[in-house]
Amino acid sequence: MTKSKIAVALVALLTATACGSPRTGAEQAVIRVDQVGYAPHEAKHAYLMAKLPVDKAEFRVVDRAGRTVLSGVAGARERPWNSTFRTVRVLDLSALHAPGSYHVEVSGTASGRSPEFRVAAAKDLFDPLAADNVRFFRSQRDGADVDETLLHRKPSHLADRAAEVYAPPRIDMEAHRLLDQELTRTGGPVDVEGGWFDAGDFLKFTHTTSYSTAQLLLAQRDGTGGSALAAEARHGIDWLARMWTGDVLYAQVGIGVGNETVRTDHDVWRLPEDDDRLDAPPGSPDHHVKHRPVFPASRPGEPVSPNLAGRVAAAFALSAQVNAQADRARAVEHLGIAAQVYARADRGPAALVTAYPPEYYPESSWLDDLEFGATELALAARALGDSRADDWTAEARQWAERYLDSDSRGPAGLADVSAMAHADLAGLVDQQQRERLVDDLRRPLRAAASTAGDDPFRAGVSYVDFDSVPHAFGLVISGLLNRKLTGDRAFDDLVTWQRNWALGANPWGVSFVVGAGSASVRCPSHQVANLTAEVPVGAVVNGPNGAQHFEELNAFPALRACPADGTNPYAEFDGNGARFLDHAGAWASAEVAIDFTSTALLAFTLAAQVR
Repeated sequence: MTKSKIAVALVALLTATACGSPRTGAEQAVIRVDQVGYAPHEAKHAYLMAKLPVDKAEFRVVDRAGRTVLSGVAGARERPWNSTFRTVRVLDLSALHAPGSYHVEVSGTASGRSPEFRVAAAKDLFDPLAADNVRFFRSQRDGADVDETLLHRKPSHLADRAAEVYAPPRIDMEAHRLLDQELTRTGGPVDVEGGWFDAGDFLKFTHTTSYSTAQLLLAQRDGTGGSALAAEARHGIDWLARMWTGDVLYAQVGIGVGNETVRTDHDVWRLPEDDDRLDAPPGSPDHHVKHRPVFPASRPGEPVSPNLAGRVAAAFALSAQVNAQADRARAVEHLGIAAQVYARADRGPAALVTAYPPEYYPESSWLDDLEFGATELALAARALGDSRADDWTAEARQWAERYLDSDSRGPAGLADVSAMAHADLAGLVDQQQRERLVDDLRRPLRAAASTAGDDPFRAGVSYVDFDSVPHAFGLVISGLLNRKLTGDRAFDDLVTWQRNWALGANPWGVSFVVGAGSASVRCPSHQVANLTAEVPVGAVVNGPNGAQHFEELNAFPALRACPADGTNPYAEFDGNGARFLDHAGAWASAEVAIDFTSTALLAFTLAAQVR
């Protein structure tokens, strides 16, 4: 070899080493980061995963010009993730403050390179994510008022304008079977057109829509979402108004569990507008696919399940708050609806109504819903100068005390709205009760901090239970509301870790918010996205789940194979009983939902305001 060739080879070797390319004998590693990015002065962690023990690993942060802006040594070895990736080590990037785009390179006894991420002001990072969440809601619209620029949407389920009302169905969930040979019609027609599809299918639920609408309205009230957010919040509240007649609250449009004589929403993989083209007269198996049944939460004039009454009342009261100045007539109207629904709440329920079947959305808590409803009524009354404000404040305080003394307290999420209720009620009560509310707001944060301390990726949620990702965003909401109320920053790192985990700093290196980051979910379980070969940007998926939930995937003749080759590139990262599968049929991990997405939206809205 000539001297010139030796020199070239030496330069090439030095360059490869500096860039973190594999050395002879170096363990190949993967590096997990928050693919969206980090605010300048928050804790910044990346995670090195390797298959063999790594004695020494040096890292450097590189900007787009190839300059090294930070360097360091990997932290102590964490607990192994699985039998394949036995080494996990934390890379502390917290000293990186300058705005810009970067990636991390690791060299030494391990070698690897991370996806790119940004350092930017919180508003610049999270406002675009919240806007994408709003975009997803727009793509989920049902009825005539759809946005045809998103997912090639077309008007759908126009038969909902004259829907028939049926008695609640009898369902055997062990056999996943409708026990009624035919549904029992009790009334109608009623106009329940519009709203949003609940998830990857086309059912519509008052339970999830009221929760999601309330969160959109909180984001509108307390954030800077603009006209697009306001339009989606209005779309949600207008559909809820159709679900309340003044005498009865309807709980659901459509049915997902059928039998040989009743085909349902979950029996067909199709575009929603296809339902309108069906020739399905009464008695035909497809009748309830086109002419979707409406199920009430209770009989006309009877008390309403308090969880539904509370969150629906809260949504209308929040609408009254955001419209109090710009559209007083609408605000007064919605305060009136909120008061009616709240007054109808069953104060001693034998069982709660969420959906039919209730196993879709199990819930045991309802005191938090009534606290939420009464609190938002009190705030709306104050905004409109209504004399009932003090009475609703007193009732909210009573519901809060009962909730705080109960054994049905969960983490922030669809099944427990206490975090949102406590945060708003805290400004209406005396110091003693305020301290109790704040302490309870911190309760799930303390539990999550313990969980995160045992997890190599600092997740404060369970990897093997449903809704891990929205629960992570629920923790973000709780932590940021606590900081906003009290100035307490004790949970700042925990909050950041949960966001990081959801946006890519997890074992699979996947962002669970579709379109956020360079490696987000590509094959969500979403019929419209699957059949149009589009991606529902802004949607949030369930995330990892217990491995047992993947024994049977959704399989329909019309389902477009996604991924096309049927492979699972994430299989080697499954561990600790958890699995994640980016697959159109993997409802347990890749299905989107409006409640998942609204929880992320509120979390991003609050995070964007952190200074």
